[in-house]
Amino acid sequence: MPIRSMTGFSQVRGEVQRQSAANPAVPASDAGSDGRMGFALSLKSVNHRFLDLHFRLPSGTDSLEMQLRRLLKEKMARGHVEVTLSLERTTSDTFSLNREIVGGYIAAFRAAAAEFSLATEPDLNAVLRIPGALDSANDSADGEIEAAVMAQVGEALAQLNQMREEEGRGIARELRERMVHLAEASKSVQQHRRAVLQTYSERLQSRLLELLGATVDKERVLQEAALLVDRSDIQEEIVRLDTHVQHFLGLLDAGGEIGKKLDFLLQEMNREANTLLSKTSGLAGEALKITEAGLAMKAEIEKSREQVQNLE
Repeated sequence: MPIRSMTGFSQVRGEVQRQSAANPAVPASDAGSDGRMGFALSLKSVNHRFLDLHFRLPSGTDSLEMQLRRLLKEKMARGHVEVTLSLERTTSDTFSLNREIVGGYIAAFRAAAAEFSLATEPDLNAVLRIPGALDSANDSADGEIEAAVMAQVGEALAQLNQMREEEGRGIARELRERMVHLAEASKSVQQHRRAVLQTYSERLQSRLLELLGATVDKERVLQEAALLVDRSDIQEEIVRLDTHVQHFLGLLDAGGEIGKKLDFLLQEMNREANTLLSKTSGLAGEALKITEAGLAMKAEIEKSREQVQNLE
């Protein structure tokens, strides 16, 4: 599977063919504009640690939501995904009054007015805005809407994943460039490493002899100095950093759902860069060049993490 970003958008449109409300036996194609109802299905995704699905669907489409949720979980691994379905009703659609809902509201309104001695009547505009107060002729076509949407959702997913894959390829190219810069900084550190060790060893020997005096065994001083220098060596950090870079590039080559793995590797790289800088802090000369290279490493790692946060 190719590398995908978690950011994308797609929209598909379709029509629901329904029978004439006046004569169900008449085919929808012969019913004029009353036989058609348009819809638009849009998918929008952004980055998220997990798969987070949000639906904005018309009322009465619970079964459709369950089917869409099941399909998206099969096709997507991570991301905050918003699914929006809007129905485009024709101006000739007819509505009927839901007497049960409207009558119950009016009865409750008048009972409350009588209890509190209020001389008022319910506002018809407010009553008709109550959810379910008006039943559209389209409401009887829920099954047809569900079938039509499910027939189109595959195309919407394909468009969404195409956009996510295009952005994923761009992110992968940038990450490869970052890894090249990181490897170059690592080589720079390696070139200056021996000079830093030599400077550190000489400085340490001189300081120990100055503090302990000439009566101390110089061989012992040299042994202690060598031990301290070995503890300050950054070779191990360089090797581990190079290994992480190669592993990172290998994951990019493999593709698939690699966002979390790459993020973990970058955390490890950042840890090695911090250790490298701590071991060379306080030294002058060649060590300053190592510090510059270490800071460049951290900058590349941080920029890479910003991009990896968008990968599935």
